[in-house]
Amino acid sequence: MKRLTPEEIVEYFNDKLKENIKDTKIERKTAGKKKNEFCTVWLKVDKSVFKDAVRELCGIDFPHFAVASGSDMGDYIELMYHFSVYYGERLKEISITISVDLPKTDLRIDSICDIIPGALISEREIQEMLGIKVEGIPDNRRIFLPEDFPEGVYPWRKDEKGPQNLVRDMYE
Repeated sequence: MKRLTPEEIVEYFNDKLKENIKDTKIERKTAGKKKNEFCTVWLKVDKSVFKDAVRELCGIDFPHFAVASGSDMGDYIELMYHFSVYYGERLKEISITISVDLPKTDLRIDSICDIIPGALISEREIQEMLGIKVEGIPDNRRIFLPEDFPEGVYPWRKDEKGPQNLVRDMYE
């Protein structure tokens, strides 16, 4: 496939996933003395097509997976997978973040390890830290929290499942 601009990437996903694209944004920043431009494409997708979106990304250019991150937004967890396409091509990389909102009543997402094996550590992390069930993950053992850490407590959560009662206020 030919090299796509950020606008063409958004158009590509809108054509492929249609109404399952919930929102898109292109963010441009410049850096350095020469004011080189760096672009990030943000794609918010419906949970039902999350894995399809990753497959479609592979159709543009095999993506470099950076990390999965997430935020407790109250009634839902916003889960974000961060990639780059055209990775390693000086000043031509485009960062792409595919995000999905997971309602706290259904904190499940399909693993992408069958597509991008390097996602394993990040997927294990989001299970431990946010309480998301990553379905089809090839290894779901804990990796960051000790084995004696309480079940059902997730360090990145801000709600009742967060670690608030485990944290000691040093100023009291």
